[in-house]
This record gives sequence, structure tokens and C-alpha cells, in this order.
Amino acid sequence: MPLPRALRPFSHREYRVLIGALAISIFGSGMWAVAMVYQVIHIGGGPLELSLVAAAGSVGLVAFVLAGGIAADRVPQRLLIIAVEGTNLAVIATVSGLAMAGWLQLWHLVAGAFVLGVGAAFFFPAYSAILPRILPPEDLLAANGMEGTLRPTLQQAAGPAVAGVVVAALSPSHAVTGVAVCHLLAFIVLNFLGQHALAAPGSHGAKDGAAAAPAKTSFFADLREGVSYTVQTPWLLWTLLWACISVLFLIGPIEVLLPFVTRDQLGGDSRMFGFLLAVMGVGSAVASLVTASVRLPRRYLTVMMVCWGAGTLPLAAVGLMDSFWLLALALFIFGATGSVGMVIWGTLLQRRVPPHLLGRVSSLDFFVSLALMPVSMALAGPAAAVLPIWLIFLVAGGVCPVMAVVALLVARMSADEIAHPLDPQGILPAGAEAAI
Repeated sequence: MPLPRALRPFSHREYRVLIGALAISIFGSGMWAVAMVYQVIHIGGGPLELSLVAAAGSVGLVAFVLAGGIAADRVPQRLLIIAVEGTNLAVIATVSGLAMAGWLQLWHLVAGAFVLGVGAAFFFPAYSAILPRILPPEDLLAANGMEGTLRPTLQQAAGPAVAGVVVAALSPSHAVTGVAVCHLLAFIVLNFLGQHALAAPGSHGAKDGAAAAPAKTSFFADLREGVSYTVQTPWLLWTLLWACISVLFLIGPIEVLLPFVTRDQLGGDSRMFGFLLAVMGVGSAVASLVTASVRLPRRYLTVMMVCWGAGTLPLAAVGLMDSFWLLALALFIFGATGSVGMVIWGTLLQRRVPPHLLGRVSSLDFFVSLALMPVSMALAGPAAAVLPIWLIFLVAGGVCPVMAVVALLVARMSADEIAHPLDPQGILPAGAEAAI
């Protein structure tokens, strides 16, 4: 009996190894988010110290993500992923040892968070680039959907929950030790990735299986090649422009102003706010799983942009809502539609971007999103001081659909997706060919 579409990637050994290690690693990242907070508090830190540690991780990620994309196109991705996981293990194990011995200081946590951020900058482009090397094209949508299901489930829910229990029952240092164990297990599992994935990117065309040595080019030449391809590819360029606008207008209101909406309009507290974020995460996980279970839409660019654009419309009314359930529904829709678009987007990068450019284009995608997140959060507070919150959400929820329509029209995405069909005949179940 053929596997359900969402599970087809698991028929490939290399994917089982990779997703198993990824699941353990992101569970550990979810634990770290809580363990780090209480470890800072345990050594006498407050909001300022916590901000320093969090900012160090963000700086490491943003500063090195473009370099990570170039590395993913030049270095064997298998080795890159294993090296990052090994570095994560070394950092967390060091923090754990220092904490257990009572020698941990704030600068240790700041340095550790920075290195973890740098590691993430190299990991994500390499992971995006290695998937098409170990899976057939028709399984990439399901693989991206599975990742989209695991992240909110493990990183935003299960990991933090377990860490909270460990901190309460034992200590923050024990929770950090648990994170180190996760990275140790992920590191061990990753070493079972097949050696065929060791070849450098771009070597598939070499004769007799010999790896062709990549041409020696400078960092800036590689970066210029990735940027040039992005600028000359309308569907890619305008999707990234839409992402810039959406991050700038949406992240700040959601992260900074939504707690005040919860307090002032609903009379809720931190528990209600946390539950609302959980609802958004549930929507994201459910939609990712559903997307992984179906075929890639024939009108894939249109579906992606419509989901992203229409999904932000409910946020336009957030500042006027006084019903918990309406606000929860709006966030569920936002999380669900956002995930559908992200699963399709990740699949398109892997299927339409040339393999030798995939790491760089993926890193540009991360960079434009990450670079504007702190800007959006920095602007949200001052904006709320001079404008009513309902107006801020109205603008944020209204601009993104308009920009989605602009991107569809200017990039001529409707014509592009017809000219470049993916899975036009659908994917036949395993064994179906023999029955024809």
C-alpha cells in the first residue's frame, strides 16, 4: 500500500536521518529558549542582561547568514550541517559545565548565544540546499511541510514546556544540560548521513562520479552572482520584496503591541497572551501538515501569494476586537495561511533555483526577513505612542494584501507558473506505473 503523500519522504533513508536529527535539534532549541532566560536570572541578571544575550544571537545570525549561503554553495552540505551541530554541542556543553560548577558569567552566555546564532546562519541555507540532493522533486513539498509541522510543535511548544518543568523541578543548569544532550544526539544521528551527500555542490556533472572542483571565486563575486540571479528573476524578486514589506509592517505589531491588545481590549494577562500565540502555532502546524499531504498546486505562485495576502486581512481588525475567540480565530488564520505559503515557497526555491545558487538565494531570503525584524519591533513602540493601536493593525493588515496583488501583477506570476509547470500531471502513487 502506498504511503500517504505527507510520509513519502520517510521512504528515503537519508531523509529519515536528516529529519530525525533536525527534530532533536529544534526540540533542544526550544528548551534553550527557556533555559537561557532562567539561567540569566539565576546568575543575577534582569531584562537588560537578557536582552544582551538575545541580541547576541540575533547579531550572529544576521551578520553571517549571507556567508552561510555562500558556504552552502561551495562546501559539502553534509559536512557543514555536521560541523554546525558539533559546534552547537560544544557551546551548550561548555555553558552547562560552567553552570554546574557555579562559574558561569553573563559574558559566557552572550558569547555562546552569538556562536549559536552564527551556527544557525550556516545551518539553514545548507539544510535547504541538501534536501533536493537526497529527495526526488515530487517529495520536496511534503518534506517542507513536515518541517513546518515540527518547528511549532517542538520548538515553540514541547521544548519550552519540558525546559520549564526541568527548571522548576531541578535548576536552569540542568535544563541547559538537557539541551546539550539533545545536540549530542543530533550530532550522532547526523553522522549516519550517507557519504554520497559529501560531494561538493555542483559536482553532479563530473564524469565517472568524480567531484569537479568548484571554480575559485571571491566572497563578493559569489554574493554578486546570487543577488544578480535574484534581481533578474521576477517571481523571486517580488516575493522577497513582499516579504520585506510584510516583516516590516507585521512583526512589530504582533510581537510588541499584541500583549497590550490582550490586556486592554480583552482584559487578559500573560497566560491569555501565551495561549493566543499557541493558537497561532497550532494553525501553522496544522496547515503545514495539510500542505504536505496534497500535491503542489498547479497555480503555485498564485496560491502562495493569495494565502499570504488574504491571511493578513484578519489582522486589520485586531485593534478593534473585544472577543477572545475572534482574536484567536484571526491569529489561527494568520498562522495557517502563512505556513501554507512558506511550505510552497521553500519548495519553489528547491525546485526552480539552480542547485549551485540555492544556498545563496536561501540566505538572501533569510537575510531580508531577519534584517527588518528588529527594525519593525523598534518602530512599533514609538508608532503606538502617536497612533491608536487599531490604526496600526489596520494599516499592517491592509498593506500586505495590496502588496501581494502588486507582486502577482508586476512579476506576471500567473503567466510564469503556467510557463514553468511543476508536477503538471500530478504524481502517480508508487507502483501505479506497473498497472498502466
